[in-house]
Amino acid sequence: MPDERSDIELLRAHVEGDHAAFGELFARHRDRLWAVALRTMGNPEDAADGLQDGMVAAFRRAGSFRGEAAVTTWLHRVVVNACLDRIRAAKVRRAEALPEDLEEYGDRGSTTTATGEAEDPADLSEQAERRRQVLDALATLPEEQRAALVLVDMEGYPVAEVALILDCPVGTVKSRCSRGRARLAELLAGLLTEDAPEPSAPGNRPVVPPVSSTQPSRAPPVEG
Repeated sequence: MPDERSDIELLRAHVEGDHAAFGELFARHRDRLWAVALRTMGNPEDAADGLQDGMVAAFRRAGSFRGEAAVTTWLHRVVVNACLDRIRAAKVRRAEALPEDLEEYGDRGSTTTATGEAEDPADLSEQAERRRQVLDALATLPEEQRAALVLVDMEGYPVAEVALILDCPVGTVKSRCSRGRARLAELLAGLLTEDAPEPSAPGNRPVVPPVSSTQPSRAPPVEG
C-alpha cells in the first residue's frame, strides 16, 4: 500500500528511527532530483555520484531540517549543492557529448514515438545533436549560473522556489539566469534562430532550447 504520510512526516519518522521512511521519501522525489542532477552535472555517471552525495547528506542531516521551506525544496538544495561541490572540486568544464542521450535510465534506444510510430533516424540524430550542443554550452557556464538556468528554464521551478533551493535572493537568481541566457544566446545562436517564434507572437524571449522531449523516467538507485 502507498505510504500516505506527508513529506515532513516521513522526514520526522526517519529522524525518529523509522528505517523505511527515508527510502519512501527519496522514491517519491527521485525522478525530479535525478533530472536536476543530470542536467547540472552533464552526464549520467557524474550525476549519479552527485545524487548519491546529496542523498547521503540529506540522510545524515535530516535532524537539522527546521521547516523553513518545503521538504522537496530542501532535498533539491542538498542535491544541487552536492553537484556543485563536485563540479568545483573537479573543475569540470566538459565539452564532450553525453553517452547516447539523456534517457540513460529510461527508454534507451527506442526509435518509436508514444503513438508507436517509428521515428525518422535523421530526426533522432538531429535531436541528439541538439542535446549535445545545449549541454556542452551549459557546461561552460559558471556553476551558479548553470544551476539557476537548469532549475528555472529547464525544470520550470518558480524563481522564488529556486531562490530557496540555491539559498540566495530572488534578484540573484534572476541576475544569474539573465547572464546565463545571454551567454547561451551567443553559444547557441544557430539553435535559437531555428527555435525563434513567429513575428506575430509578441512577448517571447530567448530561452534555453529544449534538451529532450521527455524527462529521464528513472533515476539510478542510491546505495547506502
